[in-house]
Amino acid sequence: MIKKVAVLLVILLFIIAVLASDPDPVMDFCIAKSADNSFTCKNSSTATVEDFTYSGIKFAGNFKQTGFSSMAVNSNVFPGLNTLGVSFVRADFGVGGVNVPHFHPRATEVAFVLEGKIYSGFVDTKNKVFAKVLEKGEVMVFPRGLVHFQMNVGDGPATILGSFDSQNPGLMRIPNAVFGSDIEEELLEKAFGLSSKELSKLKKRLTSPTLFATLYRFTPLEPHFNLVIGGKDLASMEIDPTISIS
Repeated sequence: MIKKVAVLLVILLFIIAVLASDPDPVMDFCIAKSADNSFTCKNSSTATVEDFTYSGIKFAGNFKQTGFSSMAVNSNVFPGLNTLGVSFVRADFGVGGVNVPHFHPRATEVAFVLEGKIYSGFVDTKNKVFAKVLEKGEVMVFPRGLVHFQMNVGDGPATILGSFDSQNPGLMRIPNAVFGSDIEEELLEKAFGLSSKELSKLKKRLTSPTLFATLYRFTPLEPHFNLVIGGKDLASMEIDPTISIS
């Protein structure tokens, strides 16, 4: 009986593992042919090297207005990635630019710092923060579905290249998901201890077009950062005072 239960558990774990990842391809490649918006495969005999290369992230995105810019590289813009179970993103930061807390429900991310100094980290399900300042050439992994964030703490622009183990990792920005959705305002007021007026102001700030890509500016007052939105101090985030941001 115990042996049968053990075998059943192994089978269930295998099924869960399969369901939790992109399906394996059944051919060498399947270049997306999206003329009708349904990813059918391009005839492999007509494939060229251009189907397997992409130049859309050679240059930095425009982060002057918001302090942050991101360019996704997935099968929508790079058809050669279709069915391969991977995708990428280039993120560029102005000085003090922030990629707000967010998560990818369908993928683990590996972030490689191409340039600059980035305060980077994630929060686990026990609310423990794992964060440090990464410099050029360093890498950090963000486990699937966990909230993570980045902030440029250097004195010049910074760039990260992120890779995902899914061709469609998904993206949920916490501020927009909470305050930019149709959640009942009464619930938000009770959950965050806000008055109706305070909630209205907060929703307006956090869902404005210039803030969608997220503009937070920081003042380095060790051992914490002041996070400022619209010229007003919104909150402070305690960090290890031994971390250097100079």
